[in-house]
Amino acid sequence: MKSLRSLIRQSVLILMAGLLLVFSVLIYTGGDALLRRFVDGRLLGLAETLATIVEQHPNIIESSGEDRALAAEVSRSEKEQHGLQEVTHSLVVFSPDGRVVWKGPEAVAQHPVPDDTVFERVRHGNTVFETVESADGTPIRHLFLPIPRQGQVRYVLHAEASMLLYRETLKALVILLTAGSGTILLVAWGGSGWLAKKVLTPIEVLSTSAETMSEADLGKRLTLDSPYQEFRRLTQAFNSVMDRFQRSGEIQRSFCDIAAHEMKTPLTILQGNLEVALLKARTSEEYREALINNLEQVGRLIALTRSLLTLAKFTSGKPPVHLVPLALEPMIQDMVDELTLLADDRRITLSFESQSVPPVLGDAQWLKQALINLLDNALHYTPSGGAVTVRLQAVGEGVAVAVEDTGHGIEPEHLPHLFERFYRTDWARAKDAGGTGLGLPIVKEIAEAHGGTISVTSLVDKGSVFTLRLPVPTHLTIPA
Repeated sequence: MKSLRSLIRQSVLILMAGLLLVFSVLIYTGGDALLRRFVDGRLLGLAETLATIVEQHPNIIESSGEDRALAAEVSRSEKEQHGLQEVTHSLVVFSPDGRVVWKGPEAVAQHPVPDDTVFERVRHGNTVFETVESADGTPIRHLFLPIPRQGQVRYVLHAEASMLLYRETLKALVILLTAGSGTILLVAWGGSGWLAKKVLTPIEVLSTSAETMSEADLGKRLTLDSPYQEFRRLTQAFNSVMDRFQRSGEIQRSFCDIAAHEMKTPLTILQGNLEVALLKARTSEEYREALINNLEQVGRLIALTRSLLTLAKFTSGKPPVHLVPLALEPMIQDMVDELTLLADDRRITLSFESQSVPPVLGDAQWLKQALINLLDNALHYTPSGGAVTVRLQAVGEGVAVAVEDTGHGIEPEHLPHLFERFYRTDWARAKDAGGTGLGLPIVKEIAEAHGGTISVTSLVDKGSVFTLRLPVPTHLTIPA
């Protein structure tokens, strides 16, 4: 596995190397162009000076007695070029057919005659530059300049300059760029290591603290003394995760403890009934009674297990709901019609009051489960002659489904705990020993999975109202 520290250092080094390479190439290319331009400019300036002299005094070339005068004139022009003598090698004047008609004082004794293609280009009035290497490998810059007279090329001026200084300058530039780039890369390597250490030290501190934490340390929180807001945000995020993890662990432990306690009662009853039945021979009726009692406890265990599985689904990372556009009124009407027989059997009036409401995004199966739990509680705790009313209405930007009963009511001290798992009031336990205390927590999980809420208001001896509120998305229509 790659190290982030190495990645940072390598990335910085590669980036700096790339930038230095581009910078060095640009500097070298620019330096080469400027030096070449400098050499060509000095060479051309000297050649144009001589060409002007020859053009103004054409007989000076053909008069051998004037050679010294021309040489003196050229020497004076050379001194005026601020050091041009350091790069000038020779000056030679040719006739258009390639015959040497004059040599400067610096010209070599046996000067090579340029090829015909050069003279052909010069005879057409072109100024020609060439770079060749001498016998000892020194680069020489050549200039061929036409000297016109009466509209025709009368002479060809050949000037050459040594490019030794040019080459040595470029070599020095390469050495300077290489040394400078190497030094910068070394500094970048050391600096990137320091930067990586400074950046990653807080992360290493967090990693070490996290690795040494055990289950007993879940209540501890990490602290990081860093001036950078990113690391503080990371620490806060880690502590927030630990908060949620601790709460989840506490809920699970409490859930398991209470579930084990709730399951212990029917299992103990089952065991006791079986032991008593096996102590001595029983009549068929006694065995039947024992089996019926045990069957009731098995039913209680099955109901508890189903409720636990339902809660396990909703407490996972992804609740098992499939949200689609859903009209609540026909669904609730069908449920009320189905439960009317049960309500009539208990001599309870079950009614449904509905207003025109928009559709919601919901899962019909789970919303039915939530409403059945509410209606079952309402019918169970409402005495004969009472009434249970289901009301559907629009409230603000959502829809509210209220289940109102005229039962015993709930004491105020119990209201904040009604939706906690396995919580049951003393009156409810006395009324129904077979309850699991998970019906309302399941309603709460279903409501929250739909983005809604569940609430309750109650008055003792007056009744209770459980209200399920669901949000209504904008621009939602029921599909045909």
